[in-house]
Amino acid sequence: MLRIECPCCGPRDHDEFRYGGDASVARPAHDDPDPEAWYRYVYVRNNPAGPHREFWQHVSGCRQWLIVERDTRNHTIASVGFARKMTRKVPA
Repeated sequence: MLRIECPCCGPRDHDEFRYGGDASVARPAHDDPDPEAWYRYVYVRNNPAGPHREFWQHVSGCRQWLIVERDTRNHTIASVGFARKMTRKVPA
């Protein structure tokens, strides 16, 4: 059982959360006309073995979007933070 330490509600079973996808993927600019960039953003993902940043929403609790840093090999959670505080890299 995976337990996620929600910053608002404390430790909860993962059943209370909804997986929201890979948090390490940079979204193209809103007005980016390149279909290849959008294709990569929507469909192309790595399948890493090791530390991975993921979006999770606490749907049965505070409804906050979180960023969970989880090791995909053993499900150890290194950190949990609010997604709204996430800093994004702007592509050059």
